[in-house]
Order: sequence, then C-alpha cells, then structure tokens
Amino acid sequence: MSSIRRRPDLPSEGVPSITQAPEPLTDDMARRQKRYLVQMGIRIICFAAAVLTWGTIPMWASLLLIVAAVVLPYSAVLIANAGRERRDSDGTFMTPREIGPGSGTPRGLGSPDQPDGHQ
Repeated sequence: MSSIRRRPDLPSEGVPSITQAPEPLTDDMARRQKRYLVQMGIRIICFAAAVLTWGTIPMWASLLLIVAAVVLPYSAVLIANAGRERRDSDGTFMTPREIGPGSGTPRGLGSPDQPDGHQ
C-alpha cells in the first residue's frame, strides 16, 4: 500500500505532463545554430557562384546571386534570434483584483489638526 496520499485540495488538472514540456534550451540553440550555418553556407555558395560565373552567365543571374548573398545574412540573423516558440496563452499573467475600502484609520504625514506632522 502506498504511503503517498493525494491531497484533495490540489487540482488534478494543474499537473503538467512530460509530453507538454517545452524543448530543452540546448536543443533549441543547436537547431537555430545549425539553421544559421546552413544559410551562411548558401550565402557563400551564392557569392562564389556570382564571382566565378561573372562573364559566362547573363548579367541578371549574377546580380541575383549577389543580391541573395547580401540579403541572406539579414534574414538568417532574424530567424536565428527569433528564440524559443511561445506557448499559446491568453496573455494574462495576473488575475485582476478589485481593491476595496481599507480597514483602519488613514495614516499619512500628519493629521489635519496638526499641520507640521508631529503628534
């Protein structure tokens, strides 16, 4: 017989499942780094192809390769810095509360009959 008893005041639906856990940070960073390096490899290939084929292919194709080599670093950095995926939530981090009337006497720098603040 198990000595662990479930407390009745704890909700059972609040317990997270291991299948709902986010991807580990190291795996996320490794995936983003790999994607960045692949994009930078494509950039080097585009630039080298533009230089090596400058006079042999039409000018518009060489210019297209150069434009790709210039634009790829910007898009690669944007994709790499996108970070971890956010969870689908309603965006509410706190539950709103209504502040009611206070209890006790108001305290401040002084009472109205003592303007200098000394009692």
